[in-house]
Amino acid sequence: MKMPVINFDEHFAAFTSEWMKEHRQEYRTFDDMEEDVPRIYMAFLNTRASWLGSVTPGSYFTQFEDPKVLVDWMNQYCDEGVPIPEPLLEQIAFVGKPCEKRLVELLKDEEATDEAKMTAVGLLRDLDSVQPKMLYINWQLERKAEDDLKDNAVESLIGMGESVVQPILQQFGKANEAGKEALLEVLSHFSGNEQILRLMLDAFQTHPEKRALFAGYLAKLGDERALPALTEAAALPNVPYLTYIEIRNAIETLGGECPEREYDDDPEYEALRGLDQT
Repeated sequence: MKMPVINFDEHFAAFTSEWMKEHRQEYRTFDDMEEDVPRIYMAFLNTRASWLGSVTPGSYFTQFEDPKVLVDWMNQYCDEGVPIPEPLLEQIAFVGKPCEKRLVELLKDEEATDEAKMTAVGLLRDLDSVQPKMLYINWQLERKAEDDLKDNAVESLIGMGESVVQPILQQFGKANEAGKEALLEVLSHFSGNEQILRLMLDAFQTHPEKRALFAGYLAKLGDERALPALTEAAALPNVPYLTYIEIRNAIETLGGECPEREYDDDPEYEALRGLDQT
């Protein structure tokens, strides 16, 4: 069922324009007006609108509680390229758990836009939903290094807590390199697991070009058994200055002592020193 797609942003802009005409004497500068935008927006939400049949914008979507209607409506806004009204998102959040299933179905819809899916991921995270856990993990298995949607899913996986650890470990071997890196970011938040430590150390030792990244993950993991590998790497020849700094930070975080070295001829060191002197 198609629902009306109304551009709330355009109506708010018109409301703000009228407000400014009526209240211009209250503002000495444009900055004063900008600071007052939250109050203007609240007035907009609570003012009956002819374009909504005399319903206020803030209460318009509260008439609807069917999860399918609300989530499909949100998707319709994305399909038509119209900004999603904040009150619609608030109503989905208010209805809450009953909307989870429909939001997960939207994530699986190959025809849904990235905007709709990004919004759905955010809403599910706000609902503390674990329903999309396996979907988010499987998204990481075949991914590109740059993928905002799947990065958003990684953030949600981190927030789901320990329940993600075993499923990730079971699927880890199926992931491509970018996927393994993303899954290791999640796993770095959960210490005390022998398998996680082994995977993290293996990544650190076999990907010298990513040692700075994986050193940070090891520091976050907080297991001092990583110190020998980190200390050995810090002493290797040809370690770039910025990588060395990240390794040193990880060693110090874990309570170790990093070997000192000179970097006077390193271009990264020279560039940073030049910045310090400006």
